[in-house]
Amino acid sequence: MSLFSVSTPDAQLDLRGTPCPINFVRTKLRLEQMQPGYLLEVWLDPGEPIEQVPDSLIMAGYQVEQITDCAGYFSLLVRRPISTS
Repeated sequence: MSLFSVSTPDAQLDLRGTPCPINFVRTKLRLEQMQPGYLLEVWLDPGEPIEQVPDSLIMAGYQVEQITDCAGYFSLLVRRPISTS
């Protein structure tokens, strides 16, 4: 059993075919529109998108909970943190 359970995403964003860094910018903008603690599922292409976007999100303070290889694209589950301030 994991430390946290991955729940059903609150929203989904299909960014297949979207180049870097636009896919990161769109993901970040979508997360900023969501309530703190909500979970976003993002679909990303293999290669640069899946290599760059998760690390960029972590550096920006978001919580990447799961990355799944879906044969042809990747599903990224990222949570907007609950602010402590």
